[in-house]
Amino acid sequence: MQLKAMEQTATHVSALLKLLSHRDRLMVLCHLAQGEMAAGDIAQALNKKAPAMSQQLSVLKREGIIEARREGQSIYYRIADEDAVAIMGFLYDRFCGDETEQSTEDNRASKREAA
Repeated sequence: MQLKAMEQTATHVSALLKLLSHRDRLMVLCHLAQGEMAAGDIAQALNKKAPAMSQQLSVLKREGIIEARREGQSIYYRIADEDAVAIMGFLYDRFCGDETEQSTEDNRASKREAA
């Protein structure tokens, strides 16, 4: 990869990771990694009030990470950026999946036994 192309890629990736580094936005994307969700369902799942959730959804939408569609009075969101889909897929599998919970418990038990 040429230096100029690598610099452009690094700029894109660092901007994406900066968006993902906000806890609430990361939690939104963790839920959306499982599939499309209504805005109200996202807010309820995260135990957040609508204005706070709307702010984070607006940032993600403005940056092209998610897309929205209206159905009646509901607005549904999904991850639209392919890089975000790939990263969130990895993060979800690594940190949020059912197997991860068991693996984490096994690791904790092993550390206690070793101590």
